Amino acid sequence: MQKSLKRYFPLFVLPTLLAFVIAFLIPFIMGVYLSFCKFTTVTNAQWVGFSNYVRAFTANKEFVNALWFTVKFTVVSVISINVLAFIMAMLLTRGIRGTNLFRTVFFMPNLIGGIVLGWIWQMIFNGILARWEMTLTFNPSFGFWGLVILMNWQMIGYMMIIYIAGIQNIPGELYDAADVDGANGWRKLTNVTIPMVMPSITICTFLTLTNSFKLFDQNLALTAGAPSKKTAMLALDIYNTFYGRSGWEGVGQAKAVVFFLAVGAIALIQLVLTRRKEVDQ
Repeated sequence: MQKSLKRYFPLFVLPTLLAFVIAFLIPFIMGVYLSFCKFTTVTNAQWVGFSNYVRAFTANKEFVNALWFTVKFTVVSVISINVLAFIMAMLLTRGIRGTNLFRTVFFMPNLIGGIVLGWIWQMIFNGILARWEMTLTFNPSFGFWGLVILMNWQMIGYMMIIYIAGIQNIPGELYDAADVDGANGWRKLTNVTIPMVMPSITICTFLTLTNSFKLFDQNLALTAGAPSKKTAMLALDIYNTFYGRSGWEGVGQAKAVVFFLAVGAIALIQLVLTRRKEVDQ
């Protein structure tokens, strides 16, 4: 059986490998190359070195502002989503009546597309702010907290399901031993529950971190960067640079490469730090 698997392994891997190379690897390499070029199409690219990267950071403050706005949004979203999702998971693993219904309802927002979510919440926020003759784009803070609320509403249910799976996988003997030792609820939480669900925390932190950094649809539909592009996140700023300004395609591509490196580095650091705290069950 093993010999047959080894013999036919390349045959089964080849279609997936070809798809990966054609749809991801080649475009990625071309994108990195084009970030060092001035171009309007891939056929007229002219090498300009690092000038696109310099222009990305120095031509105006839009990219830097988008970077800091994204970082602040990501920090707040990652903390709030994971804390609230964990609390809800704890409540829904206590045998409450109607638990399955609650799980389904809380998970449903994750099934709605980002553009639709953005328009829905834009109407809700503008309807509330209309009482004071304001809109969501009146103040950058409104847009910031609007995006945070939207992201929490969409992601909490998804993360909650992952935390529930982790909590239900904890051996009951550990809680019995904690009861014998006289541990109170807080001790059980900090010394049993949290250490044992660290794999779930790793996954949820990774997902919320990367999704927050890559947020685009919701940002476009909710505020479109208004007012004055002060609520534009990195993905939206890259989109506006590449498609909104003629002759800036290379700069937009350079921003995309910086964006990729930043997200990859932060996600890798997060994975290393959280995995160190995981314990064997």
